[in-house]
Amino acid sequence: MNILPILATIFGLVNGFSPIPQAIKIFKRKSAKDISIISYSLAFLGVFIWLLYGIQLNNLPIIMANFAGTITLSIIIIGWFFYGR
Repeated sequence: MNILPILATIFGLVNGFSPIPQAIKIFKRKSAKDISIISYSLAFLGVFIWLLYGIQLNNLPIIMANFAGTITLSIIIIGWFFYGR
């Protein structure tokens, strides 16, 4: 059994959920003035393209990791629209 696909899936999900602490901070403080919307927008675009690529390949680990990233980065971008401008 090859462990690398399992590790890639686990750490892909960890990476996808890594923006959650920033999202919590934005909504708890009701401020997103110090975040770079350009950085988060580019990161969102990247994970969204990878999500589409995973769907095209029908590759569940790529889909899961990038779906998580798409959701969490969307929350940060929404938080910026509410509290960052």
